[in-house]
Amino acid sequence: MIGNDIIDLALARKESNWKRKGFLDKLFTPKEQVLISNSQNPETTLWNLWSRKEAAYKIYNRQTQIRAFIPLQLECFDIEEIDGIILGKVICYDTVYYTKTIITSDYIETNAVVNSRDFDNIKTIDTFDMIVKTDGIPNYFDSENKIWKPISKSHHGRFGRVVVLDK
Repeated sequence: MIGNDIIDLALARKESNWKRKGFLDKLFTPKEQVLISNSQNPETTLWNLWSRKEAAYKIYNRQTQIRAFIPLQLECFDIEEIDGIILGKVICYDTVYYTKTIITSDYIETNAVVNSRDFDNIKTIDTFDMIVKTDGIPNYFDSENKIWKPISKSHHGRFGRVVVLDK
């Protein structure tokens, strides 16, 4: 299983007033709010956490077929940076999802997986021709292997990504 998210930081700055009263309380747990407020760059930390939640939620949705607004049920933890890549976990209803995030000056991109070994198997798809949604969930037809594979799509502002686990 795979989930992804990408955030165009320029668009997020333009469209979101994250400092308004109640915003953080709706989306982030008290522990996450402490991470944001103690950060050297609170805005980047906020979007980093949000990107992780979105990527993990896409797996949760695929696993359960439940669509719901549950950001407080997804909590980010065990975040560490290694060689410019931020690794962490998101827990949702006792299920752990592993996340890998890249932060640039233009965007934040997160991939989430159920098994951390799957990070080595993530591939980006450049074509949208072979993507079909079933019950609102996207799949990709791998014409080389003649099988359908689950994918995750994300688009925000100037950026978009489609990823698949290529095992």
